[in-house]
Amino acid sequence: MSIYIILAVILVILISGIKVVKQYERGVIFFLGKCTGTRGPGLIYVIPVFEKMTRIMMRTVTMEIPSQKIITKDNVSIDIAAVAYYHIVDPIKAVVAIENVYNAVNQISQTTVRNVVGQFQLDQLLSQTSEINTQIKNVIDAHTEPWGAEVTAVEIKDITLPENMQRAMAKEAEAERERRAKIVAAQGEFQAAQKLGEAADVMAQHPVALQLRTLQTMAEISVEKNSTIIFPAQFMTTVAEAVKMIKGDNK
Repeated sequence: MSIYIILAVILVILISGIKVVKQYERGVIFFLGKCTGTRGPGLIYVIPVFEKMTRIMMRTVTMEIPSQKIITKDNVSIDIAAVAYYHIVDPIKAVVAIENVYNAVNQISQTTVRNVVGQFQLDQLLSQTSEINTQIKNVIDAHTEPWGAEVTAVEIKDITLPENMQRAMAKEAEAERERRAKIVAAQGEFQAAQKLGEAADVMAQHPVALQLRTLQTMAEISVEKNSTIIFPAQFMTTVAEAVKMIKGDNK
């Protein structure tokens, strides 16, 4: 009877060595404490007692970098939150070189965001976000490479400014819009003055054109029925001369 018990125990131990490693995982194998390589994915066998397996996930990890207070180069206190994407490229390094690779990447990411952002002024931070994201990614990736992890992207997703800074930036934006509006209005006045000057030169060469223009203006005014128009005597004489000149041109 004891023999059957022993055989059953041995069978259970042998069966316990059968492992299933998923497609997005790798198993790092240690034989008597020494790393011998990786196995998987699929069905693998780990020698009971002698071999131990540590699972490492190879999928891209989306890691949120929590909001933290940072002082920019121009001494503005802001809150910044970011997100980082990374994945394990060397399972052995991820197990042997670092105790907890996921926690380590998280901590170094928070520190790097604070250090890199602190090197820029607020205006640069708002206008050069893409370049700053790339610089943060490169710094983090340099730290995580010995751990077998590769950072694929880092994105600053939220920048919270103090209320007084928001009001100051709103006033600055409003002043900038007013400046552009005044410049556009001045350019319009300048172009209108140029055209009026050219028209005056033409009318100076043809005095009758001025009288015709006056008649046209009066016709536009007389559209309103309550308008009263007074013609000076000399104006009528000039009009007569203009009509005579037009008749002469038609002959």
